[in-house]
Amino acid sequence: MIEPDEDGVFVAECPALPGCISQGKTRDEAMTNIRDAIQGYLESLRKHGEPIPAPITEAVVEVSV
Repeated sequence: MIEPDEDGVFVAECPALPGCISQGKTRDEAMTNIRDAIQGYLESLRKHGEPIPAPITEAVVEVSV
């Protein structure tokens, strides 16, 4: 998930990995940085013998106004 913050920085978060957050000056930079953060997070889990969290299933909810 990538969203701009109030300062114009793009904040990237991986909801399936609690606390796995990064940022970038551009959306592309944030995407590159979160990719690196996810890789490091997963490597740390493996190194410490921790289980990898199950993936999160997404759904789109539509409402009429």
